[in-house]
Amino acid sequence: MKPFTLFVSDLHLDASRPAQMQEFVHFLKDEAHQAQTLYILGDLFEFWIGDDDPAEGLDGVIGALRERTAQGTAVKFLHGNRDFLLGADFARRTGIEILPARQTIDLHGTPTLIEHGDLLCTDDVAYQRYRRRIRHPVTLALLGNLPRSWRLGMGRRLRRVSAEAVAEKPPDIMDVNQEAVRQVMRSEGVYTMVHGHTHRPAVHRFKVDEMDAVRAVLGDWYEQGSWLAADADGLHPQSAA
Repeated sequence: MKPFTLFVSDLHLDASRPAQMQEFVHFLKDEAHQAQTLYILGDLFEFWIGDDDPAEGLDGVIGALRERTAQGTAVKFLHGNRDFLLGADFARRTGIEILPARQTIDLHGTPTLIEHGDLLCTDDVAYQRYRRRIRHPVTLALLGNLPRSWRLGMGRRLRRVSAEAVAEKPPDIMDVNQEAVRQVMRSEGVYTMVHGHTHRPAVHRFKVDEMDAVRAVLGDWYEQGSWLAADADGLHPQSAA
């Protein structure tokens, strides 16, 4: 079997959705069993208020991640907009590695840019302003010092406010800006990108300064498990359906 890499994003796992959690546990034990590396490109959880949270109902997922890394698969994680408080303690518990928000990797010989995807949604000015505030180191430090019950309440309110804001925004605003994609590819010197966030799975082919480029978008797990496999022959979208 050829060496291969897997990508997932936007699982939004939550104890209130046991079917999605079980699907991911199955994925870790089955599809990811022989993968060299699994990249989780953000929003693994519906929300994460900090590593001190007991994460009730999520033990199966945490245990499956720990089992997968213990058996030799490198699991690497980028923060999403829902789980950016996931930190070093969680990494130690599970054996995963937390990467920077934007990273270029060697994907079977192809330099490939990976990220969650929200930074590319530059048309959503209000969200980008909020992201800069909430992800500022001072804000993160303040959040980390709040009582857990306060953070839990904030997480629930932010989830509600986010859902209301999404319902009011034109769909195009919440998609990535294609020129922003080109600019990032130019600055990073890559012509392949993988991201999530938008919940619009597709493989887009286009030009960057006359060079062929590809942008693979990962799907969410609200309806079904979906992932991207990659090997020396290219990118291969997959689905549990």
